[in-house]
Amino acid sequence: MIHKEERTLQDWDLMQIINGKEIMFPSPKIYHQKISRKLQRIIEDFVNGENLGEVFNAPLDVIFEENFNRVQPDLIFINKEKSEIVKDWIRGVPDLLVEIISKSSFHLDTIEKKELYEKYGVKEYWIVLPEYATVEIYALEENQYQLFSSATDNQIIKSKLLTGLTFSVGLLFE
Repeated sequence: MIHKEERTLQDWDLMQIINGKEIMFPSPKIYHQKISRKLQRIIEDFVNGENLGEVFNAPLDVIFEENFNRVQPDLIFINKEKSEIVKDWIRGVPDLLVEIISKSSFHLDTIEKKELYEKYGVKEYWIVLPEYATVEIYALEENQYQLFSSATDNQIIKSKLLTGLTFSVGLLFE
């Protein structure tokens, strides 16, 4: 006899926990999803072509510390050398995280999550600002994020971590 798998609310929720504080946002809107899908294709094509690791998309929990810091970035890259952190969820520190900013998430994503990712040592953090057709890439330098690359409209953005990955940010906002 096959039994239905029991699921807890935690298996399905969109809740994030930052410094012990539970935060819940509604699911992203269509424009956000389109940007995420385009960016995921760009990153995934590069990562797969270079055989660098894996790219994941939201909603997927990244657990830095159980019940204290659990986030759901829009995109996640994990180098193949760190594949052991890929379990039921991501349990550890990814190499690159991407947040696509909405008006309601601006402070959370540009301040709180940026500080959190910096604290845990995420090597590269991308902030995508659809309202301004802009992408900012922060690279970890001596345990602090420094703006490595910024582009708007049809300017070219480049990654420090994924050496050789460059593209026009305008592609994301068409």
